[in-house]
Amino acid sequence: MQNLHRYSNLLNEEKRTTIWFLWLFYGIYFGYEIVYYYILPQMPWELDTIGNKNGLDFFIYAICILLIPLAYYLMKHDKSFHIKYIFFITFTLTNLIIELIFYLGNDQTYANGNIVELVIILFSPIFVNKTFFYLVSLGTTLKFIIVGVVLQDIIVVIPILMLSILSVVACILLFRFLAYVKAIETSYDKQLEGLVKGVIATLELKDPYTRGHSERVADYANLLVKETGQLKNDEQKFFYYACLLHDIGKIHIPDSILSKPSKLTKEEFDVIKTHPIVGAEAVEEVEGIVDYINVIKQHHERWDGKGYPEGKQGDEIDFLARVTMIADSFDAITSSRSYRKALSLEEAYRIIVEGSGTQFDPDLVDTFQTVYPIWVEYHKNYHDLTDK
Repeated sequence: MQNLHRYSNLLNEEKRTTIWFLWLFYGIYFGYEIVYYYILPQMPWELDTIGNKNGLDFFIYAICILLIPLAYYLMKHDKSFHIKYIFFITFTLTNLIIELIFYLGNDQTYANGNIVELVIILFSPIFVNKTFFYLVSLGTTLKFIIVGVVLQDIIVVIPILMLSILSVVACILLFRFLAYVKAIETSYDKQLEGLVKGVIATLELKDPYTRGHSERVADYANLLVKETGQLKNDEQKFFYYACLLHDIGKIHIPDSILSKPSKLTKEEFDVIKTHPIVGAEAVEEVEGIVDYINVIKQHHERWDGKGYPEGKQGDEIDFLARVTMIADSFDAITSSRSYRKALSLEEAYRIIVEGSGTQFDPDLVDTFQTVYPIWVEYHKNYHDLTDK
């Protein structure tokens, strides 16, 4: 729904990592196969450890080659995320089937010379993906267990032990990567939050009547959107920042209009109506918040199309902007302004409910009625703290 810019960055990073993975997979797999089975046997010395190829192995080669156009197709269609799973599952299952067919048909002791399985485990942390790491480590181990049970050969304990050691190393690397990414993300979030709150403080100095308004709107909106279940936890923080900045465009509006104690003229109200566009332009280069720019741009649009700045209506209005509009309206009604005193919570509730289907999204008004008791509690706690 949102996060298009961030999604694009993640997609590009996944694609780059997938390309590294494919180079490692094919380079090491075919490089090992060529050296171990075709070059070393031509050397003037004899090595008992050098294995022999059988016709079934060429079936694996064919499968690997056929996977290349599939990988290319998936990357072209922005589905790189699936490639690593398809390659691992296909390669592991094919190997399992071929090894069982080959060793069940003769009396040879089981010997696996496939180094690529070890490489996949060791390099699985490059995706910084716990699900893939668990699939690779547990899936490869399960493959050897199945081989050992079917062939009744205890020698599979050796590759399992090797896999266990490499899995521990890979696990350490993965969780170090995850910790590093988390530390960077936390640092960025704190810097961004500090910047946002600093900007809001500047706006509140310009318009004292909005003091605390942005923070309350953001908190109300977060409580409301959480009830809808439409946002993940990591998305809520950027939605919160966008809500804090929903009125940032008012910095552009003259103090004489913002603080005017009487009714605004049409010309003055036209100036007020510019603040969503100005605010949206102010954040269009801010990473993370730009994904929620419609919260700022559309929070004065109405469900019936009579809002501003673009006169959007119904589902044309961004969902999160519709959430913000209810929160914004509720706090505006229950806050004192230069031209009137605050109305009661009950009066605000009545106005929001009566605006269902005209000013507000009917479904969100239903959700608002559910969270209203929480809003009342929040309102009381907020003012109890600020009044001390």
